[in-house]
Amino acid sequence: MTAFYDITTLLKNALEEDVNVNTVSEGDIFKVDLNKQTIFPLSHIMVGSVLHQGPVVSFSVSIILTDIVDINNEQTKDVFVGNDNEHDVLNTQFAVGMRLMERARRGDIWGDKYQLDGQPTFEPFTERFENYLAGWALSFNVLYKNDMTIC
Repeated sequence: MTAFYDITTLLKNALEEDVNVNTVSEGDIFKVDLNKQTIFPLSHIMVGSVLHQGPVVSFSVSIILTDIVDINNEQTKDVFVGNDNEHDVLNTQFAVGMRLMERARRGDIWGDKYQLDGQPTFEPFTERFENYLAGWALSFNVLYKNDMTIC
């Protein structure tokens, strides 16, 4: 059974194809590079729990879609947008997640073994990390054909 490898590699490859992603990483949330050594925008894949459902297994997946917010030193009178590009970062990284989910829904990145299960959720964050990163936490479930034998 290669389910974990298959799902994480599939997501990594799909994210790397996106023009608004420079780095894709995987693993624990504490593996996210906070020292600006990473070339942003960054997509960080995390696999949570897996539910065994007989003929399929359901993987709970979260992806952090993030970029560095640039602050303009010039003061602005526009209190809605402010003097940074936070809105641009949120919009661009939301588009990355939406493209990934639409590809999953239409099936052009899934094979016969995979299926998006339920509705994905997007949760925005700003200043979640110390280097003023902003973006979205995208969460969804993937059904994977259980091909494990009892032998």
